[in-house]
Amino acid sequence: MVEAVNSDFAIQLRDKRAIVNDTLRKLLAQHIEVDDDVKKAIKYTLEAPGKRVRSAMVLWCCEVVSPSFARRSGLREGGGSVNSDAEIAAAAIEMVHTYSLVHDDLPAMDNDDLRRGQPTCHKAFDEATAILTGDALLTLAFEVLAERISDPTIAVKLIRQLAHDAGPTGMIAGQMLDVRASMLDIPKGSRASRVEEIHTNKTAKMFRCAAAMGAICGGANEVQLDALCEYGLKTGLGFQIADDILDASATSEHLGKTAGKDSAAGKVTYLSILGMEKSKQLAKKFADEAVAALEPFGKQADILRQLAAALLQRTR
Repeated sequence: MVEAVNSDFAIQLRDKRAIVNDTLRKLLAQHIEVDDDVKKAIKYTLEAPGKRVRSAMVLWCCEVVSPSFARRSGLREGGGSVNSDAEIAAAAIEMVHTYSLVHDDLPAMDNDDLRRGQPTCHKAFDEATAILTGDALLTLAFEVLAERISDPTIAVKLIRQLAHDAGPTGMIAGQMLDVRASMLDIPKGSRASRVEEIHTNKTAKMFRCAAAMGAICGGANEVQLDALCEYGLKTGLGFQIADDILDASATSEHLGKTAGKDSAAGKVTYLSILGMEKSKQLAKKFADEAVAALEPFGKQADILRQLAAALLQRTR
C-alpha cells in the first residue's frame, strides 16, 4: 500500500537526476561534434529542467537487483549499485522521452507553446528544426546503447526493450490513439477501456521500459524482471492519471506546460468519464498494485515504493 513520501526522497531523486544530467552532457559532447542548429536544439531540449523520473527508475531498478549491494548491506539478495550500463540506459530513455515531447508539442499534434517552463522546441527554433531534433534524439538513443553498453548481449536486450515500448506497439500506438481520442467519437460504454488502452501504450509502457532496462543492467533473473516490469507498468498508469488531474487543476505557470489542454481539446480521459474523486481513487489503486509487485524485493525496494507514492502525490 502506498504510504507518505519520506523527507529525503527529493534528495535521492536530485542525486539521480545529477547522474543522468552529467551522463547526457558527456554523451552529447562525444557524439555530436558539429555545433549546428540541431545540436543547439538538442541541448536546449535536454538541458531543460525535467524531472528525469523514467531515468531515475532505470537507476533504482538496477540497484534493486544488483548483487554487490546485497553483500555489503546484509540484504537477502539483490540491490544497490548503479553501473555504467545503467547510466547509459538512463540517458537513452531520457533522449527518447524528450524526443516524444518535442514531437508531441508540434502544431500537427498538441500544438503547445510551453514545455518544462520554457518555449517548446518549435517555438524556440522552428518546426523543421523541432522535427529533426526529435529524430536526432531518437536515433542517438539507440546509437549510444549500441556503442556504450559493455556487453553486446545486454546492449541487444536494451535496444529491443526500448524499441518495443517506444515503437508502434507502445508509445507511438498510444499517441495515435490519443490524437483520435475525442469524447464525441467514442461510444460511452467504451470510453474507460479506450482510456486505459491509451494510458498503457502512451505512458505506462515507457515506465515499464525504464524498469526493465534497469533490471537488465543489474543482471536481474526472470522473476525479478517480471516483478519490476509489473511495477513499472502500474506506476505509469497511476502517473498518467495524476498528470491528467494536474492538467485540470493546476496553472500553466505552476506546471511549466500549458494546463487545461485535454478539456479544451475534448479528449476522453478518466476525469471526463469518472470525475475527480473516482480518478484519484483509481490512481491510488494502480500505485498500490505497483507497490505490491515489489514484495519479492523486501526492504531493498523501499526507494521504488517511495517513487510510486511521490508520483501519485506530486503537485507538478
